[in-house]
Amino acid sequence: MKAIFRRHTTTPSPAPIRDDVFRLVARTRYELVPMKGVDEAIADLAPGAPVSVTCSPVKGVPATLELSGRLLDLGHDVVPHVSARLVEGPDHAARIAQWLREHAVGELFVIAGDAAQPVGPYADSLAFLRDLLEHDTGLLSIGLPSYPDGHPLVEDGVLRAALHAKQALLHEAGMAGSTTTQMCLDADRIRVWLTEERNVGLELPVDLGVPGVVDRAKLMTMGVRLGIGTSLRFLRKHRSTMMALLSPGGYDPTELVTEVANCAEPLGIRGLHSFTFNRVGSTRQWQDQVLGG
Repeated sequence: MKAIFRRHTTTPSPAPIRDDVFRLVARTRYELVPMKGVDEAIADLAPGAPVSVTCSPVKGVPATLELSGRLLDLGHDVVPHVSARLVEGPDHAARIAQWLREHAVGELFVIAGDAAQPVGPYADSLAFLRDLLEHDTGLLSIGLPSYPDGHPLVEDGVLRAALHAKQALLHEAGMAGSTTTQMCLDADRIRVWLTEERNVGLELPVDLGVPGVVDRAKLMTMGVRLGIGTSLRFLRKHRSTMMALLSPGGYDPTELVTEVANCAEPLGIRGLHSFTFNRVGSTRQWQDQVLGG
């Protein structure tokens, strides 16, 4: 009797995630904005998630500290942002230092901010940092912004000088630091920019700012506001990336992260800073999928 052999089909296993990609995605901090939708974003966070809280030019520093306090009470690892242009003066800086110490905050992120006019004497973050570091903050580290795609209102040379001056100030104060890049969608530009910065003395570890899984309209709108003009022009020249942006479900950062990951270790990129625009649920789902969770 002739034996009958049946062909069994199996679904191919997904390709294993590269170690360098895994390391970056595993170290993702979620950025939250103190605005409508933040309660849902909080509910979507994993227990003890790394979170940063932006400083709104409309709601000011109090809204950032209030939301940061809520997240700390829930057990999250929180990095508040403080905009120097929204700090009223040295007394306000002292009160911020006291709040940070009383809430046992380990890391603070300091920016100049988007306010057209400073409410006090601090037109830039360097001046505010000098006053803040006069106090016992209890901080272990301070994060600083950096701009691979440039800034819409500040020349590249001025940006570089400011970043390196702040790095020197942290070093003099014996304070650890890091820098988080503003959103840039061009992997080549990120590599070139960071290589140049390393060559002229930037030593801070870098957290790569990438969009989360966000609605395409929101990303494009925020991209214009944030000044990532070069990246938006890059998209127009790269049809596949533009089509990814226009596809249902919004932007997926996997390709960008994968392209940058192979040079992350030599360039000192330690993790990701996810601009979620409070779309935490979809971004967390992406992270879990990449990590095989």
